[in-house]
Amino acid sequence: MKMLSSQDENFWSDMEKLLAWESVSDDQVFNTVSEILSSVRTQGDSAVIDYTLRFDGLQVSDMSELEMPASTLKSAFDGLPEDQRNALQTAKQRITRYAEKQKMSSWEYEEEDGTVLGQKITPLDRAGLYVPGGKAAYPSSVLMNAIPAKVAGVNELIMVVPTPNGLVNDLVLAAAHLSGVDRVFTIGGAQAVAALAYGTETIPQVDKIVGPGNIYVATAKRMVFGAVGIDMVAGPSEILVVCDGKTDPDWIAMDLFSQAEHDEDAQSILVSDDADFLIKVKHSIDKLLEEMPRKGIIHTSLSTRGALIHVQDLDQAIEVANYIAPEHLELSIENAAEVAKSIRHAGAIFMGRYTAEALGDYCAGPNHVLPTSRTARFSSPLGVYDFQKRSSLIGCSAQGASELGKVASVLAHGEGLTAHARSAEYRIK
Repeated sequence: MKMLSSQDENFWSDMEKLLAWESVSDDQVFNTVSEILSSVRTQGDSAVIDYTLRFDGLQVSDMSELEMPASTLKSAFDGLPEDQRNALQTAKQRITRYAEKQKMSSWEYEEEDGTVLGQKITPLDRAGLYVPGGKAAYPSSVLMNAIPAKVAGVNELIMVVPTPNGLVNDLVLAAAHLSGVDRVFTIGGAQAVAALAYGTETIPQVDKIVGPGNIYVATAKRMVFGAVGIDMVAGPSEILVVCDGKTDPDWIAMDLFSQAEHDEDAQSILVSDDADFLIKVKHSIDKLLEEMPRKGIIHTSLSTRGALIHVQDLDQAIEVANYIAPEHLELSIENAAEVAKSIRHAGAIFMGRYTAEALGDYCAGPNHVLPTSRTARFSSPLGVYDFQKRSSLIGCSAQGASELGKVASVLAHGEGLTAHARSAEYRIK
């Protein structure tokens, strides 16, 4: 891992280089995705079937073979070991309880002249959920994306999940059953995104697509935005740990591993004002890495994008944290809740020595779909509000229309928009 010090002359420029991540697809990916989107948009089901045969090795002749019946989802749940069923149910309950507190409600008020103003909250009609398949199967992603949609009141939730060479993950199907997914299609890649975005003879068009995927999926989501909404175009996983040197270094090393094991581009950073503690964590990393099943991925991630950063004091640690704007921020310090008040930019803040980021990934309650690549400076975690939309309500009384019309008339004439002005003036008493 890189060793950085805030005392170095080039510290902030070195930080900028450390955080740099280019998520824009190369020409080959862009051209491939563009071709797939165009084919699915014009050829519908037949294109989806062709790409599923080509990329996933599934021999099908009809879209009905790619739709998984609800009974299969239920059977997957019923067939799980009891501990897995219980874990999924506990996670669902906690995620639901948190999501219900996010639900927005309509409101309105009446002015003295009788004019009514307000905001009407409406759920999306239909949402699409992309779930990685095969070996990269994440039931937690199903829960985190589907439950807020259902709490919001989305009428129909359609899930797409690739099953390369017929490989099915029962935990993913069980999570779909438990979280109320309405329809499941065993398709993936850019073709699945295209089917959700544009609709086919079998798959209805959705209003918004959420869920993680590879570079082809991310590129497809970026390219269909506008035809449909999307949650975000996420970069690699990130964790920033701020520690005062009083937490077990093995704990901190494993917290860094928890994100590094996602993939080689994931980023794990530790910031501390205790230089000796940084060395202890480095020793823990070297010791614990050998027992990790994904040690190759972890090693590459930590070597290429990881860092141990020494700062002068906690105030400077907070300054660094706000600059990084991490996806996950662990405050492994005393008085973490108080210090969290100074954090302006972070996807999720984990307060205290006992709050491992991994708890947030699965069952704490808040959503694990979080802004990455410093986008926490201007964006937020996925939530119920992402599946609700707002409409403004305006109802003028005769008196209100007269008084507002005078104001609108002046401003409209000032903009040279005569019809706007006349429309308002007709209602002036």
